[in-house]
Amino acid sequence: MPRKKSTEIQEELLQTVTEESKAGTKPRKVSAKKKDASLSVDREAEVQSVEKKTRSRKKSPLEDESVTEETATVKEDQAAVKAEKGRVKKEKTVANKEKTEAKKTEATKTVAVKTEATKVKDAVSNESIEESAPNPEVGEESFETSSRDNVPREEVRREGPRDTDAKEAHGILEVMSDGYGFIRSENFMPGEQDVYVNSLMIRRFHLKTGDMIYGYAKSRNPQERYNALLYIETVNDLPVSAIFRRPDFDKLTPIFPDERIHMEREGKRVPTSLRVLDLLAPIGKGQRGMIVSPPKAGKTTLLKQIAQSILKNQPDMTLMILLIDERPEEVTDMMEEVVGDKVQVIYSTFDELPEHHKRVAEMTIERGKRLVEQGQDVCILLDSITRLARAYNLIVPSSGKVLSGGMDSAALHMPKRFFGAARNIREGGSLTILATALVDTGSRMDDVIYEEFKGTGNMELVLNRELQERRIFPAIDILKSGTRRDDLLLSPLEKDAADLIHRELASEKKTVVEETLSLFDRTVNNISLCETLVRGKTLQSSGRIGGEKAVIKINKNNL
Repeated sequence: MPRKKSTEIQEELLQTVTEESKAGTKPRKVSAKKKDASLSVDREAEVQSVEKKTRSRKKSPLEDESVTEETATVKEDQAAVKAEKGRVKKEKTVANKEKTEAKKTEATKTVAVKTEATKVKDAVSNESIEESAPNPEVGEESFETSSRDNVPREEVRREGPRDTDAKEAHGILEVMSDGYGFIRSENFMPGEQDVYVNSLMIRRFHLKTGDMIYGYAKSRNPQERYNALLYIETVNDLPVSAIFRRPDFDKLTPIFPDERIHMEREGKRVPTSLRVLDLLAPIGKGQRGMIVSPPKAGKTTLLKQIAQSILKNQPDMTLMILLIDERPEEVTDMMEEVVGDKVQVIYSTFDELPEHHKRVAEMTIERGKRLVEQGQDVCILLDSITRLARAYNLIVPSSGKVLSGGMDSAALHMPKRFFGAARNIREGGSLTILATALVDTGSRMDDVIYEEFKGTGNMELVLNRELQERRIFPAIDILKSGTRRDDLLLSPLEKDAADLIHRELASEKKTVVEETLSLFDRTVNNISLCETLVRGKTLQSSGRIGGEKAVIKINKNNL
């Protein structure tokens, strides 16, 4: 049965619509889209049937001509349908664009209305706050900053926490490499009570590692790991506005120590070791000193005595005692013997990981820098820098440059930065570091560490192993001990006496340290000793010069 052409199909559709309208029924609305779809479907079916017939049998020339005509007609109809579809698609695209623009306009109007409402609400709340009387104990912290230097102009008013669940947060800030930080509480180490500080707050208030933060934190939810800091009351016991103008530690001007830290104490008899240290190797504010000691020579006891003297003679100085890789009982003894409001003992025992040693040391030195930036005097007693360098040698990535004893050259960088931070500041403040270094331990690495630090300090106190083996304390090697530019610390009388002792001892063939130390025992204090030595102008030598030891005695007429 031959297929109908498109004109015949259209005529049948028109006739059907006409008959339905005459019969009184509602004519069916046939959309142009449906018509086009039906036409395209019919034309495709006709084309497929024609192709099948062409493949299945041989066609006569007349049939080929009719098929060709039908195929051309179908293609024309398909082209017309495609054109109609394209026109409809364009119209839809234009309509969608208009709808999108209308939605954007409505959203912009909504945001503008909300912003205006927020401004009105804030204005009303500010008026109510100004009308209400301020609380003298607590006030709101609000200040205006200038665009040039970002420094607060108005006075800071503090207000208590609005959140009833907020609690006090107090500790030392540690800023991580990603910008955020944590407030550490005990021993500068991570714990469950740490408070999270976001990076925005750190940048806004110019906070650094080592700052002591006091504020309020939001209580954590069961899903959260840490409490979050809400706002800050003080930084390093100062208002927040005071930290905007503080200088950078690395930009301060270092100078030689010119203010002495006296080791002699008034009252009861002072240990001989402190008197020797005070006269022959004086310590000033900003000193970078090293105590070189073999094992069991009394370095820990000497550090304890120095700490007690600083606590007694320098009550305004902040004292930090850092014990690295120490025995737990030594830590307890130090905490019980040295007690004060400005004393802090930070420790990392030998059973801790090297990462623990590293974190504690870096937090301690950063805390000291923050205090110096405020013009304060700080003293750090480190025991020992040898063990600190050993810890860095275990965790620093290998640089390929290994020194004798297995010491990586890159591992000495951070310990040198720690030790090199000690300085006296011309603008005010000082950071004093006294560190112990181990020698004669049988380890080549310890000797290498000492040699690397030997020329970096400006004060050195050497303990003698031979005196220690003979149970002579303090086992101080007077000839090898001394301070650079000690003329800035000693009085003219003390300087003359110290030079006299060094000159007489250096002229002898054998070391006569024990009798020199006995000179300190025979006098009450260093002033009487200096007056006696300067009056006599010399130390008279007697005894067996060529024997195993020589004895130095003071002229009895001068006593």
